[in-house]
Amino acid sequence: KELRTIRTIVLSFVIYFHTTTVLLSNKQSTCCMYMKSVLWRSLLLPWSSGTAAIFSTSMSTTTTAAAFVSNPDTIRKVLTSTHTVALVGASPKPERASNEILKYLLDRGYKVIPVNPGLAGKEIHGQTVVGSLADIQHPVDMVDIFRNSEAAGAVVDEAIAIQAKSVWLQLGVINEPAADRATKAGLDVV
Repeated sequence: KELRTIRTIVLSFVIYFHTTTVLLSNKQSTCCMYMKSVLWRSLLLPWSSGTAAIFSTSMSTTTTAAAFVSNPDTIRKVLTSTHTVALVGASPKPERASNEILKYLLDRGYKVIPVNPGLAGKEIHGQTVVGSLADIQHPVDMVDIFRNSEAAGAVVDEAIAIQAKSVWLQLGVINEPAADRATKAGLDVV
């Protein structure tokens, strides 16, 4: 399990609370609840015995939080313009955050396409799983990434290739070079 840094958690709280005060309509409130669910799910994950590593100041470039502190206008834009979500790293296990978020978004009217090469052709919450982003036959607004920081880079490249409008890397999933590539390709990055 990946440890979350204190800095990432604090920045996520700031983004969440600011966004909560800014977003007002029903769909925007749903998006805000989505952020809250992701944040709280991440915070409630049990800490490993290596908690001291959280306070380490020596982090690699793929685990720093700086590039992923999105401005609230970007978050608002992504959340309010998204209708179709490709959820990469979808899991059929109910205890996984990806499963919880997939169901949450479906229950609120979003079109969600689960992506997991090991489960292609199977169903999660009544949705057929595809093996890759390239297997999706229609436009995708947001690629929601539930993969580790290292694997996220390849997923971002796939999102660029299918001309998604945005990528959302979950709390603790940080890959600055991938975020730079996405931004240069015109995608919004959260």
